[in-house]
Amino acid sequence: MNGESPDQQESTPRPPVERESALQPPVECESAPQLPGMVYLVGAGPGDPGLITVKGLDCVRRADVVIADFLADDRLVAEAPRHAERIRVPWRPGRQAEINDLLVRHSQAGKTVVRLKGGDPFVFGRGGEEGLHLQRHGIPFEVVPGITAAVAVPAYAGIPVTHREITSTMTVVTGHVSPDKPRTDLDWEAFAGRIGTLIFYMGARNLPFIVERLIEHGRPKDTPIALIQWGTTSEQRTLVGTLDDIVSRARTATFTPPVLIVVGEVVALRPQLDWFESKPLFGVRALVTRARDQAGELSELLVRHGAEPVEAPLIRIEPPEDWSEADAALSDLSGFDHVVFTSGNAVEAFFTRLIDRGLDARALGGVRVAAVGGATAGALRSRGIEADCRPDVFRAEKLVEALTGESDLRRDARVLFPAADIAGPAVVDGLTAAGATVTRVTFYRTVMEAVLPDGIASMLEDRKIHLAVFASSSAVTVFARAVGPDLLRPMTEGVRIACIGPSTAATAEDAGLSVDIVPGQATVPALVEAIVRDRLAAGDQLAAGDQLDAGGRLTADDRPAAGGRHGE
Repeated sequence: MNGESPDQQESTPRPPVERESALQPPVECESAPQLPGMVYLVGAGPGDPGLITVKGLDCVRRADVVIADFLADDRLVAEAPRHAERIRVPWRPGRQAEINDLLVRHSQAGKTVVRLKGGDPFVFGRGGEEGLHLQRHGIPFEVVPGITAAVAVPAYAGIPVTHREITSTMTVVTGHVSPDKPRTDLDWEAFAGRIGTLIFYMGARNLPFIVERLIEHGRPKDTPIALIQWGTTSEQRTLVGTLDDIVSRARTATFTPPVLIVVGEVVALRPQLDWFESKPLFGVRALVTRARDQAGELSELLVRHGAEPVEAPLIRIEPPEDWSEADAALSDLSGFDHVVFTSGNAVEAFFTRLIDRGLDARALGGVRVAAVGGATAGALRSRGIEADCRPDVFRAEKLVEALTGESDLRRDARVLFPAADIAGPAVVDGLTAAGATVTRVTFYRTVMEAVLPDGIASMLEDRKIHLAVFASSSAVTVFARAVGPDLLRPMTEGVRIACIGPSTAATAEDAGLSVDIVPGQATVPALVEAIVRDRLAAGDQLAAGDQLDAGGRLTADDRPAAGGRHGE
């Protein structure tokens, strides 16, 4: 594992090898044994999937097998290739031997294995034990360090573990100690006196014991202490007190594992440095129903404002079963006067097939291009095409009005309409009524899932979804069908419904959903801003005309003088 290739290890030529006579009988060789696959011990970070390292994510994306801890986020596990086997290993006594065997068995089968561990593998993560087990069995392995909870979780609670005016020392300690033992290997006297910040892992159940020992060995009773539960996730809760009162506070607040304990004067900085829990969508779990390859922008913006997106791709975008009609249209592009796009999917499917046939945007020379909505126009712009016609409202009917309003749309104009297999008749009927000849061609299929993805139904039933976001009418239709008409209202009770535009909202209302949020513009950024405004308005923080900054917060001039959403 020195990283050198065989060709690099020797620079001097080897002497010629004497070969046996050709008259010697051939020697039968046994097949070479299977070489073991590489095992990567990867730190997934403390909870927020965005905190995994670039190298760690690359390992997951190349894995044949992912063996993930309970605390590793589902979104990271989902980054594994489609063929990869995904194994969850929730911790229980005696489980480590089973995990060690899994690592060895899959590696010996020649597979690339990722052991995805919360935080850092070598910080209370048993990564050292697993590495030694692999080494004893001759299994190659690499360690990919992760961001440890000891630093990241306090940071997400607004607590710096060091501060040059407060302390320059910190100690990370296991809180999983037995109070029944008269002695432990922990130096409580040092913890109570010489060390600035103490970080205790796995200490929730032993909190009374930890506090008692610190006070007993001289730590002042008024020392600030914070308990941080489910740190760096949308479920993060932070409880602040002193050594004197934290046990009773924790009992009242029912703080249960996983909890990180921070002891020290740095805890007092939290009111000024609390950046995560003050985000406008903090604590909101949002159901995102877009196709998996399209959910990225929407999920990213929701995360930026503090929400936790739960991606439930109810729609898959697939190529048509037969490309013959599409290919014929692409071969005859110069014969069309207009090409009409009503979605980003249509743009991507059109240009992907165009390039596959050895053509590019120049094939549209002399053809006027129309787009419905900003997202569609943006998809065209990324391909080097600026839409000639772009209605402001995200509705196909408005596109027909805009096109028929142009003086150059002759009654015999030829219009190509690249569309989905389930595209509605509005564009074709409207342009045909205006006298145009419309060629509607299927460039992609919308494949609808029959049931909700695993776990989504139970999350709705348990009221763990606070917001459902729909970016297309088809997503609403599939969701309503998957839930069923009898359960649609009960399962979405208390869930805010956000739709990207009036057409989608109309479909939702027709399905029986009560729509709460519709942006003025039918774009993903406008949709997310509308969600943020709805959330802030619910907390009586937002008034008409207030401006939001890039993080979704009120600008300085518009912020309330005191209190705010977390002062309720």
